[in-house]
Amino acid sequence: MATTTPAGLQRFTSLDAIRGVAVMGILAMNIYAFATPDPGYTNPAAVGDDTGGNVLVWLLDFLFFDSKMRGLFSMMFGASTLLVIERALAYGLSGAKVHYSRMVWLLILGLAHFYLIWWGDILVLYALCGMLLFFFRNLSIQALRRWAIGLLIVSALYFGSFFGSAALMRAGVVEPPAAMARAIVEMNDKFGPHSPDVATTRTLYRSDYRTIAGNRIFEKTAEPFAGFMAFGWETLGLMLIGMIMFKSGFFTGQWDSARYRKWLIACWGVAIPANLLLAWYQLSDGYSGVSTLFATLVLSMPFDVMMAIGWAALVILVIRQARYARLDARLAATGRMAFTNYLVTSLVMTTIFYGYGLSLFGEFHRLALQLFVLAMWAAMLAWSKPWLDRYTYGPFEWLWRSLSRWRFQPMLRRAPVGGA
Repeated sequence: MATTTPAGLQRFTSLDAIRGVAVMGILAMNIYAFATPDPGYTNPAAVGDDTGGNVLVWLLDFLFFDSKMRGLFSMMFGASTLLVIERALAYGLSGAKVHYSRMVWLLILGLAHFYLIWWGDILVLYALCGMLLFFFRNLSIQALRRWAIGLLIVSALYFGSFFGSAALMRAGVVEPPAAMARAIVEMNDKFGPHSPDVATTRTLYRSDYRTIAGNRIFEKTAEPFAGFMAFGWETLGLMLIGMIMFKSGFFTGQWDSARYRKWLIACWGVAIPANLLLAWYQLSDGYSGVSTLFATLVLSMPFDVMMAIGWAALVILVIRQARYARLDARLAATGRMAFTNYLVTSLVMTTIFYGYGLSLFGEFHRLALQLFVLAMWAAMLAWSKPWLDRYTYGPFEWLWRSLSRWRFQPMLRRAPVGGA
């Protein structure tokens, strides 16, 4: 599960392969943010119809991808942070200096990504959480577990206090105050099956670059930082879980296969039935804004964490099989170039769907959008390994590393490399 670097440090292919699955899996949900108005992300009835293949895709997304892959990617960020700090110390460098240089530049690149390319950026959130993450690096697994659980509970309370109350009021359990009743109506209008935002958003994203970028720059100026205030609790908690899984040897493939199988069966055995019930709750409530957001942001959170851990266990079990060696190499290369693959995906998808490209925004239902997902997955797997066979880093990994180190990093490999 590990290869030795020239400096005698280890590179864990399991980390790279899991990260590869995560960056690919994120697109399974981000495609709706690229190609459909906001309600389409969680609501199959908001854009198109909620029958047949479309509702099946929504169900599979909710069970296996929605928040699960973002959670897995966040866990990998926490694990990678520890690894980078350990490597810096091994080379005699300042762990704090290396870490914070990376986070500052990640923040700058994330803001550029948000304002200039796509509103769904996650890099700013990761950079801001990463600046706090450094202070947890030396904690024991037990202490990290307490912090992670506490942060996830705070996040659940943050969103649950509103959505939980709204759900009770919508169900008629309690009588809503006038202001709350108006808020519930507005939420259901915005995120429900017949949202007026659909037409407005379609018009915006079919316009020219100046109009679209201007909306992000002038009307959504503070959104990246507001996102940190709302989702920072959960994201930091997930990153701490990633640190736990790195320190325990889970992510680095140090457990035996039987133990990984037990975790996969236990996590998915609990989470899948629970999420099926939550899917039924949304469907039975007519995919109202209250039910979809309450289920996605609050009720499914513990099961999303379990699904993410199960995904990691599954990846490790698969890549241990000799017959999947070529897939392992491709996934690991995709994970090593996760930063590049994430940003290139934004460039490709906005060019396809936005008005300054092919102007296909709002043209496809959920089922048809899977063709774009599969095509991008194939591209990631196809180009990442050949690139890394020739070059030391992915293009944006090279840029990030060069900026963080304040000097150009060597790009060309000095000798051919046989694997990822």
